[in-house]
Amino acid sequence: MKRRIAAIVLAAGEGRRIGGPKALLRLGDETFLERCGRLFAGEDVAGVVGVVGKDAERVVARTRPAAGMRLAVNARWGEGMLTSVWAGLDAAREIGADAVLLHPVDHPVVAPATIGRVVAALRDGSFAAVPSWEGRRGHPGGFGPEACAALRAASLDRGAREVLATNAERVTHVPGDPGCLLGVNTVEDYQLVLRWSVALPEEPPQ
Repeated sequence: MKRRIAAIVLAAGEGRRIGGPKALLRLGDETFLERCGRLFAGEDVAGVVGVVGKDAERVVARTRPAAGMRLAVNARWGEGMLTSVWAGLDAAREIGADAVLLHPVDHPVVAPATIGRVVAALRDGSFAAVPSWEGRRGHPGGFGPEACAALRAASLDRGAREVLATNAERVTHVPGDPGCLLGVNTVEDYQLVLRWSVALPEEPPQ
């Protein structure tokens, strides 16, 4: 039976080092959350779930969800990212999804082709699938039905990393792009992503 895949955009953190929720950082006329929603809505997925937490009311009020995107609030966001994964899995189950893509909102410039390769690996029956660029693992991570069950049982301190590490031989690695690694934690990172998003060169700017 064909897997039904949902994308989960993890956007519940407080963005302490950058001064506020990363979901509301902007690229052009879009917030990071809006851009990620649009990226995944354009792929072969059943729906997109944006999981918000810190300042949830403000984030929801300032977000124009892409078509097919719904927002879920994680009241436990302060306990760690895995609680947002769980909230996303619950929302994905509500739309009948049995496999998911997990993607942090602070990685807004991943290439659609990378997303497509992860989706294809899940469609082919992979336990889990991850993209990589120059030997480094990036985002989004794809998790099949068994892997989703393992995520629900994972420890709060290790989360998805634990699932991938303990099932390393079952993880499919697909080619990624520089953007799958390009995350935002600091103002300097944000400036880098802004330059990258304008030019979209083959190599990220320095």
